[in-house]
Amino acid sequence: MADGAGWSTIESDEGVFTSLIENLGVKGVQFEELISLDADTIRSLSPVYGVIFLFKWIGGQSRDCSTPVDGTYDQHAATENGLFFAAQTIQNACGTQAILSVILNHDTPASGTPVPIEIGNELSSFKSFTQGFPSDLLGEALSNSEAIRTAHNAFARASPFVDETQRTSQDEDGDVYHFIAYTPVNGKLYELDGLQPFPISHGACDSDSFPEKVIEVLQRRIARYPAGEVRFNLMAAVRDLRHRAQEIGDVELLEREKSKRKAWAWENSLRRCNFVGFIGETLKGVVDQKVQQGQYDEWIETAKKETRRRAEARKGF
Repeated sequence: MADGAGWSTIESDEGVFTSLIENLGVKGVQFEELISLDADTIRSLSPVYGVIFLFKWIGGQSRDCSTPVDGTYDQHAATENGLFFAAQTIQNACGTQAILSVILNHDTPASGTPVPIEIGNELSSFKSFTQGFPSDLLGEALSNSEAIRTAHNAFARASPFVDETQRTSQDEDGDVYHFIAYTPVNGKLYELDGLQPFPISHGACDSDSFPEKVIEVLQRRIARYPAGEVRFNLMAAVRDLRHRAQEIGDVELLEREKSKRKAWAWENSLRRCNFVGFIGETLKGVVDQKVQQGQYDEWIETAKKETRRRAEARKGF
């Protein structure tokens, strides 16, 4: 269980999300970023287990509200129908929590999933242990899972200056972003938001109607934001596209997906590296060289002039 360490912020990135669940033992699933908000794009990736929506948090609703802004609370979905729904009890975990809200609701045929997800031993044990927990206790169990937290923090941005597990009053005044999940389970479209008291039902929905239904819900949600707000991100949890390529004999798709995986692995390896020390040593070497050549003062003055020039250019002078 937990050792008291916190949860760091992770990026909304298809390679990060895919590698995170694979590190937890999930097989046969990947995430794809959706660059257009239309049903055909989602349908082209079928089977789709659900989507993860990242948006700027604007508040206006607490866990004590009796009615959500859109949809209806389903107070029995988790307690009586077995829906996995965890309350968000700590900061920075909402990304992984939204991911698990999709993955852990599609591991059995009973959910109506065309191809059930193989979630692996770690998540199977966690789900079995927490079966029947109320949402608050389930959220505490998730946030105190060392295995899940370790997999999550493996993709945190390396920084020697910022502890992302701590928030200051200045942080609270800035923009806050939140992840939630939309997924079809047991014949309904559910919005799973750990900041809400219950799962939110958006009516009848199965895997076939999910693309159209979820786009309608997302469009209504986005319409509540001020005109011009574009800070949204949407990820689809889909069956591993390499499997599809192999089944239909699409060599081009298979090679493209293999190349994508290599790029993800490279990008994720960079995320684990802290380059500040390297940069610092490089700068010290350059400074020493300028001093030895007697060019240090001239170099500094040139840099100051260039900085002022760029500042003036940004102001439109």
